[in-house]
Amino acid sequence: MANVIKHISPNQGPRRNGLRPSLVVIHYTAMQTAADALERLCDPAVEVSAHYLISTTGDVIQMVEEDQRAWHAGQGEWAGQDDINSRSIGIELDNTGDHPFSEPQMSALEALLGGILGRWDIQPDGVIGHSDMAPGRKSDPGPHFDWARLARQGLAGQGRPNRPAAAPSPETFTAHAKQAGFTADAALETLLATTRLRFAPWRTGPLCAEDMNLCHMPASKWK
Repeated sequence: MANVIKHISPNQGPRRNGLRPSLVVIHYTAMQTAADALERLCDPAVEVSAHYLISTTGDVIQMVEEDQRAWHAGQGEWAGQDDINSRSIGIELDNTGDHPFSEPQMSALEALLGGILGRWDIQPDGVIGHSDMAPGRKSDPGPHFDWARLARQGLAGQGRPNRPAAAPSPETFTAHAKQAGFTADAALETLLATTRLRFAPWRTGPLCAEDMNLCHMPASKWK
């Protein structure tokens, strides 16, 4: 991985209640350039930040030290836990959300994730998207992000198939989704769209057996 460039953001503080990172939350910037995103993430008037920003060329910029609390996640929860900012490390990827992520950027992300997971003993299924913990409110890192690539390298979790359900039920689907960590309050349609965004962004239509399988993912120690 290229050298990490330090560009400290004032938008940070100590982690609350003695919490330490047990999650990594991946975002896209939704801005035109990495420079624009960096300016925003370091603007005290905006009050947002992240630990890292990765450009399309693979440059890694650190704005907040990993042991500090960055302001990236906002309202939401994962596996029944709130204050995700105090429980996570936030990574912003320079991407507008409507195109694939570059190879240099993905390679830099993989190297960065490998170090973070090792330093903080975070399990692969503790690597989540912003949309996972804020269903309906956020959509990043979006349908173009290659979660399967990370999963193949042990850098993210993946759905683990159950037996196909002959008649998928909303109640069972919701239970499986919550077991997988999707515990933020959301209507069925929103929850279905959120889990598909993570595991099967190509899928449309009503709830099906494959949706049930993709949500059945044993949770690790996120607390």
